[in-house]
Amino acid sequence: MRELLLGVDIGTSACKVAVFNKQGEVIASGNGDYQVYYPHPGWAEQNPDEWWSAVCSAIGDVLRKGNVKPEEIKGIGVDGQSWSAIPIDKDGNVLTNTPIWMDTRAQSICDRLNVEIGADNIFQVAGNSMQPSYSTAKILWYKENMPEVYANTYKILQSNAFIVYRFTGICSQDKSQGYGLHCFDMRTGTWNMEMCKKLGIPESFLSDIYECSEIVGGVSTKAAKETGLLEGTPVVAGALDAACGTLGSGVIHPGETQEQGGQAGGMSICLDEYAADPRLILSYHAVPNQWILQGGTVGGGGVMRWIEKELGDYERSIAKECGKSSLVQFNELAEKVPAGSDGLIFLPYMSGERSPIWDPNAKGVYYGLDFSKTKGHLIRAAMEGVAYSLKHNLDIGEKTGAKVEELLAMGGSANSLLWTQIKCDVTGKPITVPSSDTATTLGAVMLAGVGIGMYKDFEEAVKITVKKTRHHEPDMEKHAIYQKNYETYLEIYENLKETMKRTGGM
Repeated sequence: MRELLLGVDIGTSACKVAVFNKQGEVIASGNGDYQVYYPHPGWAEQNPDEWWSAVCSAIGDVLRKGNVKPEEIKGIGVDGQSWSAIPIDKDGNVLTNTPIWMDTRAQSICDRLNVEIGADNIFQVAGNSMQPSYSTAKILWYKENMPEVYANTYKILQSNAFIVYRFTGICSQDKSQGYGLHCFDMRTGTWNMEMCKKLGIPESFLSDIYECSEIVGGVSTKAAKETGLLEGTPVVAGALDAACGTLGSGVIHPGETQEQGGQAGGMSICLDEYAADPRLILSYHAVPNQWILQGGTVGGGGVMRWIEKELGDYERSIAKECGKSSLVQFNELAEKVPAGSDGLIFLPYMSGERSPIWDPNAKGVYYGLDFSKTKGHLIRAAMEGVAYSLKHNLDIGEKTGAKVEELLAMGGSANSLLWTQIKCDVTGKPITVPSSDTATTLGAVMLAGVGIGMYKDFEEAVKITVKKTRHHEPDMEKHAIYQKNYETYLEIYENLKETMKRTGGM
Protein backbone atom coordinates (compact mmCIF):
# COMPACT_ATOMS: atom_id res chain seq x y z
CA MET A 1 0.00 0.00 0.00
CA ARG A 2 1.22 3.49 -0.85
CA GLU A 3 1.96 5.99 1.91
CA LEU A 4 0.66 9.37 0.75
CA LEU A 5 0.09 12.86 2.11
CA LEU A 6 -2.77 15.26 1.39
CA GLY A 7 -2.26 19.01 1.12
CA VAL A 8 -4.95 21.69 1.11
CA ASP A 9 -4.22 25.30 0.14
CA ILE A 10 -6.90 27.94 0.82
CA GLY A 11 -6.01 30.58 -1.73
CA THR A 12 -7.78 33.81 -2.58
CA SER A 13 -9.51 32.70 -5.76
CA ALA A 14 -9.62 28.94 -5.25
CA CYS A 15 -8.51 26.10 -3.06
CA LYS A 16 -5.88 23.68 -4.31
CA VAL A 17 -5.87 20.08 -3.14
CA ALA A 18 -3.07 17.66 -3.98
CA VAL A 19 -1.91 14.19 -2.98
CA PHE A 20 1.86 13.64 -2.83
CA ASN A 21 4.08 10.66 -2.27
CA LYS A 22 7.08 10.81 0.06
CA GLN A 23 9.33 12.00 -2.78
CA GLY A 24 7.17 15.10 -3.28
CA GLU A 25 5.69 13.87 -6.53
CA VAL A 26 2.08 14.83 -7.23
CA ILE A 27 -0.17 11.79 -7.53
CA ALA A 28 -3.25 13.88 -8.30
CA SER A 29 -4.40 17.46 -7.84
CA GLY A 30 -7.52 19.54 -8.22
CA ASN A 31 -9.06 22.94 -7.55
CA GLY A 32 -12.25 24.25 -6.07
CA ASP A 33 -13.47 27.75 -6.88
CA TYR A 34 -15.24 30.27 -4.69
CA GLN A 35 -15.99 33.97 -4.80
CA VAL A 36 -14.55 37.13 -3.39
CA TYR A 37 -17.35 39.55 -2.50
CA TYR A 38 -16.91 43.32 -2.74
CA PRO A 39 -20.08 44.71 -1.11
CA HIS A 40 -18.65 48.19 -0.48
CA PRO A 41 -15.55 50.18 -1.47
CA GLY A 42 -12.57 48.92 0.53
CA TRP A 43 -14.35 45.68 1.44
CA ALA A 44 -13.22 42.24 0.25
CA GLU A 45 -14.69 39.19 1.94
CA GLN A 46 -15.31 35.48 1.54
CA ASN A 47 -17.62 32.85 2.96
CA PRO A 48 -15.56 30.19 4.80
CA ASP A 49 -18.34 27.64 4.33
CA GLU A 50 -17.75 28.00 0.58
CA TRP A 51 -14.09 27.18 1.22
CA TRP A 52 -15.09 23.95 2.96
CA SER A 53 -17.54 22.97 0.21
CA ALA A 54 -14.83 23.55 -2.39
CA VAL A 55 -12.32 21.52 -0.35
CA CYS A 56 -14.72 18.59 0.02
CA SER A 57 -15.49 18.59 -3.69
CA ALA A 58 -11.82 18.86 -4.67
CA ILE A 59 -10.78 16.06 -2.31
CA GLY A 60 -13.37 13.74 -3.87
CA ASP A 61 -12.11 14.61 -7.35
CA VAL A 62 -8.49 14.08 -6.39
CA LEU A 63 -9.12 10.71 -4.75
CA ARG A 64 -10.94 9.51 -7.86
CA LYS A 65 -8.46 11.01 -10.29
CA GLY A 66 -5.46 9.46 -8.56
CA ASN A 67 -7.21 6.21 -7.70
CA VAL A 68 -6.25 6.97 -4.11
CA LYS A 69 -7.68 4.83 -1.33
CA PRO A 70 -8.56 6.79 1.83
CA GLU A 71 -6.36 4.51 3.95
CA GLU A 72 -3.35 5.49 1.82
CA ILE A 73 -3.54 9.06 3.13
CA LYS A 74 -1.31 9.05 6.21
CA GLY A 75 -1.47 12.72 7.10
CA ILE A 76 -3.10 16.01 6.12
CA GLY A 77 -1.58 19.49 6.02
CA VAL A 78 -3.47 22.74 5.43
CA ASP A 79 -2.19 26.18 4.54
CA GLY A 80 -4.21 29.32 4.03
CA GLN A 81 -4.32 32.96 3.10
CA SER A 82 -3.37 35.49 5.73
CA TRP A 83 -5.34 37.68 8.11
CA SER A 84 -8.74 36.05 8.17
CA ALA A 85 -11.01 36.71 11.14
CA ILE A 86 -13.59 33.93 11.06
CA PRO A 87 -16.09 34.12 13.92
CA ILE A 88 -17.69 30.79 14.85
CA ASP A 89 -20.20 30.05 17.58
CA LYS A 90 -20.01 27.16 20.06
CA ASP A 91 -21.59 24.83 17.51
CA GLY A 92 -19.01 25.74 14.86
CA ASN A 93 -21.37 27.82 12.73
CA VAL A 94 -19.79 30.67 10.76
CA LEU A 95 -21.46 33.88 11.93
CA THR A 96 -20.52 36.14 9.03
CA ASN A 97 -18.25 36.35 6.00
CA THR A 98 -14.62 37.01 6.86
CA PRO A 99 -12.84 40.09 5.58
CA ILE A 100 -9.75 38.85 3.72
CA TRP A 101 -6.26 40.26 3.32
CA MET A 102 -7.35 42.87 0.74
CA ASP A 103 -10.01 44.35 3.04
CA THR A 104 -9.34 47.83 4.43
CA ARG A 105 -12.68 48.68 6.06
CA ALA A 106 -11.14 48.97 9.54
CA GLN A 107 -8.67 51.79 8.80
CA SER A 108 -10.30 54.19 11.30
CA ILE A 109 -10.03 51.58 14.06
CA CYS A 110 -6.31 51.20 13.34
CA ASP A 111 -5.86 54.97 13.43
CA ARG A 112 -7.58 55.12 16.81
CA LEU A 113 -5.63 52.22 18.35
CA ASN A 114 -2.33 53.66 17.14
CA VAL A 115 -3.14 56.81 19.11
CA GLU A 116 -4.80 55.26 22.19
CA ILE A 117 -2.30 52.45 22.78
CA GLY A 118 0.59 53.87 20.81
CA ALA A 119 1.88 52.56 17.49
CA ASP A 120 5.31 51.90 19.01
CA ASN A 121 3.83 49.98 21.96
CA ILE A 122 1.83 47.76 19.63
CA PHE A 123 4.83 47.19 17.38
CA GLN A 124 7.09 46.24 20.30
CA VAL A 125 4.82 43.30 21.14
CA ALA A 126 3.55 42.25 17.71
CA GLY A 127 6.55 43.04 15.52
CA ASN A 128 4.05 44.37 12.99
CA SER A 129 2.38 47.72 12.53
CA MET A 130 -1.34 48.09 13.10
CA GLN A 131 -2.94 47.95 9.66
CA PRO A 132 -6.53 47.22 8.50
CA SER A 133 -5.39 44.18 6.51
CA TYR A 134 -4.54 42.30 9.71
CA SER A 135 -7.03 40.30 11.79
CA THR A 136 -6.94 42.53 14.87
CA ALA A 137 -8.93 45.50 13.61
CA LYS A 138 -11.39 43.22 11.79
CA ILE A 139 -12.34 41.60 15.10
CA LEU A 140 -12.94 45.02 16.65
CA TRP A 141 -14.87 46.05 13.55
CA TYR A 142 -17.32 43.22 14.35
CA LYS A 143 -17.66 44.61 17.87
CA GLU A 144 -18.54 48.09 16.63
CA ASN A 145 -20.59 47.18 13.56
CA MET A 146 -21.94 43.64 14.10
CA PRO A 147 -22.65 43.43 17.85
CA GLU A 148 -24.76 40.27 17.49
CA VAL A 149 -21.93 38.49 15.69
CA TYR A 150 -19.46 39.64 18.32
CA ALA A 151 -21.73 38.59 21.19
CA ASN A 152 -22.16 35.09 19.78
CA THR A 153 -18.52 34.52 18.86
CA TYR A 154 -16.88 31.54 20.52
CA LYS A 155 -13.56 31.58 18.64
CA ILE A 156 -11.89 33.63 15.92
CA LEU A 157 -10.10 31.36 13.45
CA GLN A 158 -7.58 31.83 10.68
CA SER A 159 -8.19 30.29 7.25
CA ASN A 160 -6.19 27.10 7.71
CA ALA A 161 -7.40 26.75 11.31
CA PHE A 162 -10.99 26.87 10.05
CA ILE A 163 -10.36 23.99 7.63
CA VAL A 164 -8.53 22.07 10.38
CA TYR A 165 -11.58 22.67 12.57
CA ARG A 166 -13.88 21.32 9.86
CA PHE A 167 -11.64 18.25 9.58
CA THR A 168 -11.24 17.60 13.31
CA GLY A 169 -13.76 19.62 15.34
CA ILE A 170 -10.84 21.15 17.28
CA CYS A 171 -10.02 24.87 17.36
CA SER A 172 -6.35 25.73 16.90
CA GLN A 173 -3.97 28.58 16.18
CA ASP A 174 -0.71 27.76 14.42
CA LYS A 175 2.35 29.86 15.19
CA SER A 176 2.88 31.21 11.68
CA GLN A 177 -0.59 32.80 11.51
CA GLY A 178 -0.27 34.35 14.98
CA TYR A 179 1.09 37.53 13.41
CA GLY A 180 -2.42 38.44 12.28
CA LEU A 181 -3.26 39.36 15.86
CA HIS A 182 -1.36 42.13 17.60
CA CYS A 183 -1.76 40.43 20.98
CA PHE A 184 0.57 37.68 19.72
CA ASP A 185 4.10 38.20 21.04
CA MET A 186 6.39 37.83 18.05
CA ARG A 187 9.45 37.25 20.18
CA THR A 188 8.05 34.40 22.28
CA GLY A 189 5.31 32.94 20.09
CA THR A 190 2.71 33.25 22.87
CA TRP A 191 -0.39 35.31 23.58
CA ASN A 192 0.29 38.57 25.40
CA MET A 193 -2.72 38.93 27.67
CA GLU A 194 -1.90 42.49 28.67
CA MET A 195 -2.05 43.57 25.03
CA CYS A 196 -5.28 41.59 24.59
CA LYS A 197 -6.84 43.75 27.29
CA LYS A 198 -5.51 46.98 25.78
CA LEU A 199 -6.84 46.05 22.36
CA GLY A 200 -10.17 44.85 23.70
CA ILE A 201 -9.90 41.31 22.30
CA PRO A 202 -11.37 38.72 24.70
CA GLU A 203 -8.96 35.97 25.70
CA SER A 204 -11.75 33.48 25.08
CA PHE A 205 -11.68 34.26 21.34
CA LEU A 206 -8.14 32.87 21.08
CA SER A 207 -7.32 29.21 20.46
CA ASP A 208 -4.41 27.21 21.84
CA ILE A 209 -1.18 27.77 19.88
CA TYR A 210 0.32 24.82 18.00
CA GLU A 211 3.58 24.31 16.15
CA CYS A 212 2.77 24.14 12.44
CA SER A 213 3.70 20.45 12.17
CA GLU A 214 1.95 19.46 15.39
CA ILE A 215 -0.99 17.08 15.08
CA VAL A 216 -4.21 18.79 16.18
CA GLY A 217 -6.47 15.75 15.85
CA GLY A 218 -7.87 13.19 13.47
CA VAL A 219 -10.51 13.43 10.76
CA SER A 220 -13.91 13.30 12.46
CA THR A 221 -16.78 10.99 11.55
CA LYS A 222 -18.67 13.92 10.04
CA ALA A 223 -15.69 15.14 8.01
CA ALA A 224 -14.96 11.62 6.81
CA LYS A 225 -18.46 11.41 5.35
CA GLU A 226 -18.16 14.83 3.72
CA THR A 227 -14.70 14.31 2.21
CA GLY A 228 -14.39 10.58 1.64
CA LEU A 229 -11.29 10.45 3.85
CA LEU A 230 -10.64 7.86 6.52
CA GLU A 231 -11.84 8.73 10.00
CA GLY A 232 -8.92 9.35 12.35
CA THR A 233 -6.43 10.43 9.66
CA PRO A 234 -3.99 12.82 11.42
CA VAL A 235 -4.33 16.53 10.65
CA VAL A 236 -1.56 18.96 11.58
CA ALA A 237 -2.09 22.63 12.46
CA GLY A 238 -0.72 23.82 9.14
CA ALA A 239 0.47 27.32 8.38
CA LEU A 240 0.26 30.59 6.53
CA ASP A 241 0.35 30.09 2.76
CA ALA A 242 3.47 32.26 2.48
CA ALA A 243 5.21 30.14 5.13
CA CYS A 244 4.24 26.90 3.38
CA GLY A 245 5.27 28.30 0.01
CA THR A 246 8.57 29.33 1.55
CA LEU A 247 9.05 25.84 2.97
CA GLY A 248 7.92 24.17 -0.26
CA SER A 249 10.47 26.25 -2.18
CA GLY A 250 13.20 24.82 0.02
CA VAL A 251 13.79 27.94 2.12
CA ILE A 252 14.70 26.73 5.60
CA HIS A 253 18.04 28.45 6.30
CA PRO A 254 18.72 32.09 7.28
CA GLY A 255 19.10 34.36 4.25
CA GLU A 256 17.31 32.06 1.86
CA THR A 257 14.42 33.96 0.27
CA GLN A 258 11.21 32.94 -1.43
CA GLU A 259 9.67 35.11 -4.15
CA GLN A 260 5.89 34.89 -4.25
CA GLY A 261 4.15 34.95 -7.61
CA GLY A 262 0.59 33.98 -6.80
CA GLN A 263 -2.51 36.20 -6.80
CA ALA A 264 -0.53 38.51 -4.52
CA GLY A 265 3.17 39.22 -4.78
CA GLY A 266 6.01 39.63 -2.35
CA MET A 267 8.91 37.84 -0.72
CA SER A 268 9.82 35.94 2.46
CA ILE A 269 13.33 36.10 3.93
CA CYS A 270 14.21 33.32 6.38
CA LEU A 271 15.65 34.56 9.70
CA ASP A 272 16.93 32.78 12.80
CA GLU A 273 16.75 35.94 14.91
CA TYR A 274 13.91 38.38 15.54
CA ALA A 275 14.21 41.36 13.16
CA ALA A 276 11.18 43.57 12.59
CA ASP A 277 10.52 46.67 10.52
CA PRO A 278 7.13 48.43 10.63
CA ARG A 279 7.15 48.74 6.84
CA LEU A 280 7.33 44.96 6.41
CA ILE A 281 5.58 41.90 7.81
CA LEU A 282 7.11 39.54 10.35
CA SER A 283 5.74 36.10 11.10
CA TYR A 284 7.00 32.82 12.40
CA HIS A 285 8.15 30.39 9.74
CA ALA A 286 6.47 27.01 9.43
CA VAL A 287 9.84 25.63 10.58
CA PRO A 288 10.31 25.89 14.38
CA ASN A 289 12.50 28.62 15.87
CA GLN A 290 12.65 30.66 12.69
CA TRP A 291 10.91 33.74 11.38
CA ILE A 292 10.15 35.02 7.91
CA LEU A 293 10.44 38.72 7.12
CA GLN A 294 7.85 39.27 4.45
CA GLY A 295 6.90 41.80 1.87
CA GLY A 296 3.27 41.30 0.92
CA THR A 297 1.95 43.23 -2.07
CA VAL A 298 -1.47 43.41 -3.67
CA GLY A 299 0.00 43.32 -7.17
CA GLY A 300 1.12 39.84 -8.19
CA GLY A 301 -0.32 37.35 -10.61
CA GLY A 302 -3.66 39.05 -10.03
CA VAL A 303 -2.42 42.00 -12.10
CA MET A 304 -1.94 39.79 -15.14
CA ARG A 305 -5.26 38.07 -14.50
CA TRP A 306 -6.96 41.49 -14.59
CA ILE A 307 -5.15 42.58 -17.76
CA GLU A 308 -5.96 39.29 -19.49
CA LYS A 309 -9.62 39.61 -18.53
CA GLU A 310 -9.93 43.18 -19.75
CA LEU A 311 -7.59 43.20 -22.77
CA GLY A 312 -7.43 39.57 -23.85
CA ASP A 313 -10.62 39.09 -25.90
CA TYR A 314 -8.72 38.71 -29.16
CA GLU A 315 -6.11 36.36 -27.73
CA ARG A 316 -8.80 34.18 -26.16
CA SER A 317 -10.70 34.05 -29.46
CA ILE A 318 -7.71 32.69 -31.38
CA ALA A 319 -6.27 30.49 -28.61
CA LYS A 320 -7.53 27.23 -30.10
CA GLU A 321 -6.61 28.21 -33.61
CA CYS A 322 -3.02 29.11 -32.77
CA GLY A 323 -2.59 26.52 -30.03
CA LYS A 324 -1.43 29.09 -27.48
CA SER A 325 -3.24 30.31 -24.39
CA SER A 326 -4.00 34.01 -24.07
CA LEU A 327 -1.30 34.34 -21.38
CA VAL A 328 1.32 32.74 -23.63
CA GLN A 329 0.34 35.20 -26.36
CA PHE A 330 0.60 38.06 -23.83
CA ASN A 331 4.14 36.94 -23.00
CA GLU A 332 5.04 36.99 -26.69
CA LEU A 333 3.69 40.54 -27.05
CA ALA A 334 5.64 41.69 -24.00
CA GLU A 335 8.86 40.06 -25.22
CA LYS A 336 8.83 42.33 -28.28
CA VAL A 337 9.04 45.41 -26.03
CA PRO A 338 12.49 46.43 -24.72
CA ALA A 339 13.42 46.41 -21.05
CA GLY A 340 11.95 49.48 -19.39
CA SER A 341 8.93 49.51 -21.73
CA ASP A 342 10.16 52.65 -23.45
CA GLY A 343 9.52 54.64 -20.28
CA LEU A 344 6.03 53.29 -19.51
CA ILE A 345 5.76 52.62 -15.77
CA PHE A 346 2.99 50.86 -13.89
CA LEU A 347 2.13 51.15 -10.19
CA PRO A 348 0.47 47.81 -9.32
CA TYR A 349 -1.65 49.12 -6.43
CA MET A 350 -4.86 47.48 -7.60
CA SER A 351 -6.58 47.24 -4.21
CA GLY A 352 -4.66 49.74 -2.14
CA GLU A 353 -1.21 48.47 -1.24
CA ARG A 354 0.28 46.59 1.64
CA SER A 355 4.00 46.62 2.37
CA PRO A 356 6.03 48.70 2.37
CA ILE A 357 3.78 51.74 1.84
CA TRP A 358 0.62 50.53 3.66
CA ASP A 359 -1.73 52.81 1.81
CA PRO A 360 -5.36 51.69 1.38
CA ASN A 361 -5.94 54.66 -0.94
CA ALA A 362 -3.15 53.76 -3.36
CA LYS A 363 -4.31 53.05 -6.89
CA GLY A 364 -2.90 51.44 -10.00
CA VAL A 365 -1.32 53.96 -12.35
CA TYR A 366 0.16 53.86 -15.85
CA TYR A 367 2.66 56.68 -16.36
CA GLY A 368 4.25 57.47 -19.71
CA LEU A 369 1.44 56.66 -22.12
CA ASP A 370 1.64 58.12 -25.61
CA PHE A 371 0.59 57.13 -29.13
CA SER A 372 3.66 54.93 -29.57
CA LYS A 373 2.62 52.54 -26.81
CA THR A 374 1.08 49.19 -27.69
CA LYS A 375 -0.72 46.41 -25.88
CA GLY A 376 2.67 44.78 -25.49
CA HIS A 377 3.91 47.87 -23.66
CA LEU A 378 0.94 47.73 -21.27
CA ILE A 379 1.60 44.06 -20.53
CA ARG A 380 5.35 44.36 -20.07
CA ALA A 381 5.05 47.52 -17.95
CA ALA A 382 2.62 45.66 -15.67
CA MET A 383 5.13 42.82 -15.27
CA GLU A 384 7.87 45.34 -14.52
CA GLY A 385 5.67 47.21 -12.04
CA VAL A 386 5.12 44.04 -10.03
CA ALA A 387 8.89 43.49 -10.12
CA TYR A 388 9.46 47.03 -8.83
CA SER A 389 7.13 46.34 -5.91
CA LEU A 390 9.19 43.22 -5.15
CA LYS A 391 12.42 45.23 -5.24
CA HIS A 392 10.90 47.88 -2.98
CA ASN A 393 10.25 45.23 -0.31
CA LEU A 394 13.64 43.57 -0.76
CA ASP A 395 15.40 46.92 -0.37
CA ILE A 396 13.63 47.54 2.94
CA GLY A 397 14.38 43.98 4.10
CA GLU A 398 18.07 44.38 3.41
CA LYS A 399 18.11 47.68 5.30
CA THR A 400 17.01 45.74 8.41
CA GLY A 401 20.15 43.62 8.09
CA ALA A 402 18.67 40.65 6.25
CA LYS A 403 21.01 39.26 3.61
CA VAL A 404 19.44 38.16 0.33
CA GLU A 405 21.67 36.43 -2.19
CA GLU A 406 19.21 34.39 -4.25
CA LEU A 407 15.45 34.23 -4.74
CA LEU A 408 13.53 30.96 -4.96
CA ALA A 409 10.44 31.69 -7.08
CA MET A 410 7.05 30.04 -6.69
CA GLY A 411 3.47 30.59 -7.78
CA GLY A 412 1.86 30.73 -11.20
CA SER A 413 3.89 33.77 -12.28
CA ALA A 414 7.07 31.68 -12.04
CA ASN A 415 5.82 29.69 -15.04
CA SER A 416 6.51 32.75 -17.19
CA LEU A 417 10.19 32.71 -18.16
CA LEU A 418 9.89 36.34 -19.24
CA TRP A 419 8.33 37.58 -16.01
CA THR A 420 10.83 35.64 -13.91
CA GLN A 421 13.72 37.12 -15.90
CA ILE A 422 12.25 40.61 -15.51
CA LYS A 423 12.16 40.15 -11.73
CA CYS A 424 15.72 38.83 -11.88
CA ASP A 425 16.90 41.85 -13.89
CA VAL A 426 14.97 44.41 -11.82
CA THR A 427 16.22 43.10 -8.45
CA GLY A 428 19.71 42.18 -9.64
CA LYS A 429 19.32 38.86 -7.80
CA PRO A 430 19.65 35.38 -9.31
CA ILE A 431 16.39 33.42 -9.27
CA THR A 432 15.97 29.66 -9.07
CA VAL A 433 12.58 28.09 -9.76
CA PRO A 434 11.54 24.92 -7.94
CA SER A 435 8.26 23.19 -8.88
CA SER A 436 6.40 26.48 -8.82
CA ASP A 437 2.81 25.31 -9.13
CA THR A 438 3.02 22.93 -6.18
CA ALA A 439 5.33 24.70 -3.73
CA THR A 440 2.60 25.84 -1.32
CA THR A 441 0.71 22.54 -1.11
CA LEU A 442 4.06 20.74 -0.98
CA GLY A 443 4.96 22.84 2.06
CA ALA A 444 1.67 21.87 3.68
CA VAL A 445 2.26 18.15 3.16
CA MET A 446 5.85 18.50 4.38
CA LEU A 447 4.38 19.74 7.66
CA ALA A 448 2.14 16.69 7.76
CA GLY A 449 5.05 14.40 6.87
CA VAL A 450 7.23 15.78 9.66
CA GLY A 451 4.28 15.70 12.05
CA ILE A 452 3.56 12.00 11.54
CA GLY A 453 7.25 11.03 11.33
CA MET A 454 7.42 10.27 7.62
CA TYR A 455 10.37 12.69 7.52
CA LYS A 456 12.74 12.85 10.48
CA ASP A 457 13.06 16.64 10.14
CA PHE A 458 12.68 19.52 7.70
CA GLU A 459 16.19 19.10 6.33
CA GLU A 460 15.28 15.61 5.18
CA ALA A 461 11.89 16.72 3.89
CA VAL A 462 13.44 19.43 1.68
CA LYS A 463 16.25 17.17 0.50
CA ILE A 464 13.79 14.49 -0.59
CA THR A 465 11.01 16.62 -2.09
CA VAL A 466 12.24 19.97 -3.46
CA LYS A 467 13.38 19.78 -7.07
CA LYS A 468 14.80 22.83 -8.84
CA THR A 469 13.72 23.17 -12.46
CA ARG A 470 15.60 26.19 -13.85
CA HIS A 471 17.87 29.10 -12.95
CA HIS A 472 18.00 32.77 -14.03
CA GLU A 473 20.96 35.15 -13.76
CA PRO A 474 20.44 38.92 -13.91
CA ASP A 475 21.41 40.94 -16.98
CA MET A 476 23.18 43.87 -15.36
CA GLU A 477 22.80 46.13 -18.41
CA LYS A 478 19.03 45.74 -18.15
CA HIS A 479 19.31 46.15 -14.38
CA ALA A 480 20.79 49.62 -14.96
CA ILE A 481 17.83 50.54 -17.19
CA TYR A 482 15.40 49.24 -14.62
CA GLN A 483 17.14 51.09 -11.80
CA LYS A 484 16.32 54.42 -13.47
CA ASN A 485 12.69 53.42 -14.00
CA TYR A 486 12.50 52.15 -10.42
CA GLU A 487 13.53 55.55 -9.10
CA THR A 488 10.78 57.12 -11.21
CA TYR A 489 8.34 54.45 -9.94
CA LEU A 490 9.04 55.50 -6.34
CA GLU A 491 8.78 59.19 -7.26
CA ILE A 492 5.40 58.77 -8.99
CA TYR A 493 3.82 57.34 -5.85
CA GLU A 494 5.38 59.99 -3.60
CA ASN A 495 3.99 62.71 -5.86
CA LEU A 496 0.52 61.16 -6.07
CA LYS A 497 -0.06 59.81 -2.57
CA GLU A 498 -1.62 63.02 -1.22
CA THR A 499 -3.91 63.19 -4.26
CA MET A 500 -4.88 59.56 -3.69
CA LYS A 501 -5.58 60.29 -0.04
CA ARG A 502 -7.62 63.41 -0.81
CA THR A 503 -9.77 61.60 -3.36
CA GLY A 504 -10.12 58.45 -1.26
CA GLY A 505 -8.45 56.44 -3.98
CA MET A 506 -11.29 57.18 -6.40
